[in-house]
Amino acid sequence: MDLRLNDKTAFVSGSTRGIGFAIARALVDEGATVVINGRSDAGVQQALLRLRAEVPGASVTGLVADFSDPAQVEELLGSLPDLDILVNNVGLFGLARFEEISDSEWQRYLDVNVMSGVRLSRHVLGGMLARGWGRIIFVSSESGVNIPADMVHYGLTKAAMLALGNGLAKLTRGTDVTVNTILGGPTYSDGVAETVAQIAQAQDVTTNEMKAAVIGANRTTLLQRFIEPSEIANLALYLASPLSAATNGAAVRADGGVLTATV
Repeated sequence: MDLRLNDKTAFVSGSTRGIGFAIARALVDEGATVVINGRSDAGVQQALLRLRAEVPGASVTGLVADFSDPAQVEELLGSLPDLDILVNNVGLFGLARFEEISDSEWQRYLDVNVMSGVRLSRHVLGGMLARGWGRIIFVSSESGVNIPADMVHYGLTKAAMLALGNGLAKLTRGTDVTVNTILGGPTYSDGVAETVAQIAQAQDVTTNEMKAAVIGANRTTLLQRFIEPSEIANLALYLASPLSAATNGAAVRADGGVLTATV
């Protein structure tokens, strides 16, 4: 299927690995020009080398910025080209007891998970509306609907992303600009893989055994396995395409059936 992306320019925040990298790779594979982003130059350069190796002829560049630092974000915004597609993917996650989450940690999660999308969307939306076409995609989580007790700060920021996407979509009425949000489920991203491997080593079991144990303990997933980053990317690719014109202001699920089982 031709997704009609070969003349589009996209930026994917937090895209040197995991879901962000998978989305960037999928866009490049469809012929889009893509700008990736990471916190370190080394990480960005490594991701660029990998993309160019996996997709010969890829049109891809990179920008370094830590989204917890507004000054770095301002510098990044000044370097962005006109965008047809913005994927707000960058995010923090981690387990924490609610009573132990400090104000500074709350602020860090809000800056990275929410304000990154605010700042980027504010920068590009006007241009998209003026040019008559655009796609803004937020990569949220089922945790934004079913807030985890051991990640309240994470769940709250993912719920805020849903609200932000919903509000911004209302600003696109009658145009060919759309704003949509992906609700992902348990995904075997690089960060999750590293955590699973560490626990497996500590418990003297194989990584595959630990993966099965983690998913087995999560009785809410209908998929009964981790979602692959490429499976989230497939949905992002469709939402980025002109073919998705009738989908706007939506929270689209790629959650493995978690919300079906819990709500």
